[in-house]
Amino acid sequence: MERRGAWPARSAWIREAVDALPRDLFAPDRLWRWNGKTYAPVDRETDAGQWAAEVYGDPDAAAVTQVTDGRASSSLSCQAVVVDMLESLHLETGQRVLELGTGTGWNAALLARRAGPGQVTSVEVDPELAAGARQSLQSAGAHVAVTVGDGTAGWPPSAPYDRVISTYAVDRIPWAWVAQMRPGGRIVTPWGRLGHVALTVADDGQSATGWVQGLAQFMPTRGTDTGLDDFSQVCGDGPAADEHPWERELAPLRDDWHLRFALRVALPDVRITVAADEDGLNARLHDGTASWAALSALPDGKTLAHQGGPRRLADELEEAWDTWLEGGRPELYDYGLTVEPERQYAWAQDAATGPRWPL
Repeated sequence: MERRGAWPARSAWIREAVDALPRDLFAPDRLWRWNGKTYAPVDRETDAGQWAAEVYGDPDAAAVTQVTDGRASSSLSCQAVVVDMLESLHLETGQRVLELGTGTGWNAALLARRAGPGQVTSVEVDPELAAGARQSLQSAGAHVAVTVGDGTAGWPPSAPYDRVISTYAVDRIPWAWVAQMRPGGRIVTPWGRLGHVALTVADDGQSATGWVQGLAQFMPTRGTDTGLDDFSQVCGDGPAADEHPWERELAPLRDDWHLRFALRVALPDVRITVAADEDGLNARLHDGTASWAALSALPDGKTLAHQGGPRRLADELEEAWDTWLEGGRPELYDYGLTVEPERQYAWAQDAATGPRWPL
């Protein structure tokens, strides 16, 4: 973190808090490591070295702490993003904080060290995780109120709050978060599983708006219906309804995070994966229900687009990509969100006059 200048100079308290409350104090004795096929347990007692590597090996990697039905369902979030989001929160001593998604309790402990004893309320949907977090927080001397509940509803008994922070990704900002804030309060949350935003509540409390702050890939809200997960489930065995040459290079679709964020805004329900084989780069797109597209590299160096279902996702991808290029290739930091009681939308470059996309 120090070598790459990742500690925020304007918020020196964050590094001091991380030093005082190291991650291993909040890591359970069993972690889970992806071995390429499945999540395998890594136990502190039998493999302390690998366990420590999961906790401290990479500031950009999360340590998986819970697996449900073969999928990671909770983690000790990667340190670099935790630090980035804490800086975005602009937290001051004495402010009341609501955290959604207690997890291991580490983030709540960092918040409490800055805000002060009794100033942080954290909501966790999983009773088992909440109990473990309470124990870890108590052992670390962090005074945080951990309650079991649905973070979507916030936590009215302790409102109003000066700050709200979520440790899981949402596609829409729950209005309850805004309603339980003081005017001028700040909300920081991962949005769309690709970036995190910081929103400021208006003086009249009837809206919140703000900019994307950086990349953040977090788990979604528990119980999120993601439809069909696998491309093959959507594609099925039937033939493509359309086939045509694809002339555009696919490398930016894999490597350009600004393009990927723009496509996430424009095509919020379309999932895009890019991978290489011996012929070159290939892309797979699906909407989780019935539409799909495959951009397949051929041995002669060309790429062929196949698509099927009610929508033509390859065409939608190309149109959204062109719109981004014509708009001057805005970076992810040029985007923001506005949240109102009856509507929400993303925007680019200017909240009032820039292009908008309803959420």
